[in-house]
Amino acid sequence: MEKTWNNKAWFMVLPVLVLVAFSAVIPLMTVVNYSVQDTFGNNEFFWAGTDWFQDVLESGRFWDALTRNLIFSAIILAIEIPLGIVIALNMPKKGIGVPICLVLMALPLLIPWNVVGTIWQVFGRVDIGLLGRTLASLGINYNYVQNPVDAWVTLIVMDVWHWTSLVVLLCYAGLVSIPDAYYQAAKIDGASRWSVFRYIQLPKMKRVLLIAFLLRFMDSFMIYTEPFVVTGGGPGNSTTFLSIDLVKMAIGQFDLGPAAALSIIYFLIILLLSWIFYTVMTTSDAKG
Repeated sequence: MEKTWNNKAWFMVLPVLVLVAFSAVIPLMTVVNYSVQDTFGNNEFFWAGTDWFQDVLESGRFWDALTRNLIFSAIILAIEIPLGIVIALNMPKKGIGVPICLVLMALPLLIPWNVVGTIWQVFGRVDIGLLGRTLASLGINYNYVQNPVDAWVTLIVMDVWHWTSLVVLLCYAGLVSIPDAYYQAAKIDGASRWSVFRYIQLPKMKRVLLIAFLLRFMDSFMIYTEPFVVTGGGPGNSTTFLSIDLVKMAIGQFDLGPAAALSIIYFLIILLLSWIFYTVMTTSDAKG
């Protein structure tokens, strides 16, 4: 029997496609246009080819910012993924504690990014901030405005506080979806808690961990608002990530050509790394 296709369904997604075209595709093509042209004003453009891309890739400024991004994302993933798993494993599965824990976990996610940056900017100030004054009273020389190490620690702790909840909620959803029959069989076999985690819970959480890993990598690699509000990319350039450098180049210096080329390179790096992570994790999952 030959299948019949109902093309009327395309009319349902047509408004979405139009919206995506205006909100994503057209701005992207504008960026591509600027990345291969130069202008001296008056809306007059001159073909530049790949000159802007070559300038960006040959500049130490780009590679320094990229290195900071990679280090920051690696640290964030190394902390938040294991921490989220541990918290999710210790959350109650039944009773009144479940909604209480879920609400508490969701609270940091409800705070806007710029507000998070403002909170930690004030929180870490040595003169009026609770964290800064407490550390100073303990004799610890802490100043995220002047010390690059303190600035990095502040940004990492801030991101862990803000986004670990997302990993926790995803892992918790994966844990509660595991049928009780698996735990009953493990109990009968006398399996230890580590064995239950290794052979039952962790395999069942692989898919949600993949989602958590990809979401946290993409978000940490594209981070802008929080470090911009807290440190502004300083002290010096110690916390100037690619996103901050891109904004400085496009808005501060008004170098639209290099900024457009950098934004495309930035996008392709995120796309490539996300594809690599997804491929590696799904391949290992299939083999397992």
